[in-house]
Amino acid sequence: MGDKMYIPKSTVKRILKMAGASRASNDAVDLFHRNMNRTALTVAERAVKLAKHAKRKTVDVSDIKLATN
Repeated sequence: MGDKMYIPKSTVKRILKMAGASRASNDAVDLFHRNMNRTALTVAERAVKLAKHAKRKTVDVSDIKLATN
């Protein structure tokens, strides 16, 4: 993945707040941010691989469901 980040850090902070955190350290936000981006990219790559295996160009809901299991 390199150092590219696809999910904005502000979204990560919002998710932490929605989960009940009143505050989060910068280090915690940074680590959560990196992990969310890595996880999102991994799921996307798996879903694309599944779609290609099914000889489709379009990633479908079923691909995402399978990629997250």
